[in-house]
Amino acid sequence: QVQLVESGGGLVQPGDSLRLSCVGSTNIFMTYAMGWFRQTPGKEREFVASISRKTNYKEYTASVKGRFTISRDNARNTVYLQMNSLKPEDTAVYLCAARQGVVSRAIDDYDSWGQGTQVTVSS
Repeated sequence: QVQLVESGGGLVQPGDSLRLSCVGSTNIFMTYAMGWFRQTPGKEREFVASISRKTNYKEYTASVKGRFTISRDNARNTVYLQMNSLKPEDTAVYLCAARQGVVSRAIDDYDSWGQGTQVTVSS
């Protein structure tokens, strides 16, 4: 397992942008596929985006496609989530996750999780 620490959340207005970061505490970060998930009170954790180990494959949930971009910098052990045109329904705690192997949308496939960073979109 790897320790993950997210940052970059905050309170923004609809239409604004945020960039989330997640740093992993391992020198084999490049062997992990990474994912971003989000969770709101009373709802199940939801897949947002994932990226393969070498960045050549990315997946997004339909509601964020065209607005969010996942990327990674293996030299910095960091995965990013650029969020543009934010909407109130994007409000959630955003968590990053890691798994060794191929990308996945399934929560149960990930064995390392960060604590999350709060994103609130409100006017």
